[in-house]
Amino acid sequence: MADILHRIGVKTRSPEKVYDALTTVEGLAGWWTDDTKGSGDVGGVLEFRFPPGGFDMEVVELRPSERVAWRVADGPEEWIGTTIDWDLRQDGDYTIVLFKHQGWKEPVEFMHHCSTKWATFLMSLKSLVEIGEGAPAPRDVQISDWH
Repeated sequence: MADILHRIGVKTRSPEKVYDALTTVEGLAGWWTDDTKGSGDVGGVLEFRFPPGGFDMEVVELRPSERVAWRVADGPEEWIGTTIDWDLRQDGDYTIVLFKHQGWKEPVEFMHHCSTKWATFLMSLKSLVEIGEGAPAPRDVQISDWH
């Protein structure tokens, strides 16, 4: 099994702002993809759509201002059954976000692509909370097909 791991610091004295951006359709649409629907409650399913396809995430755990956990219910074959965890903690003026996309069967090339995309979307989350504007799809940073 292989995992994607990232850490960012979001300048806010309120982890609630980061938590809201991870648990509400409006918040998620502000940093990941404009085309977001569903329920961010435990047991709910969030539907994220991008030009090439999308993902359905089952919300499996919520601890306000501390943790959000999803299980991938539908999407690319490599994603199905993986989990996505967001752990939050306050450190002075920053909310630290520890991100994990866990349970990949093997580190295929698509995983490398997804790791890069997750990093850009985490920076979009940071921007949304800090300045009020993220860069969700389709306005996100595009990765070219350099070979």
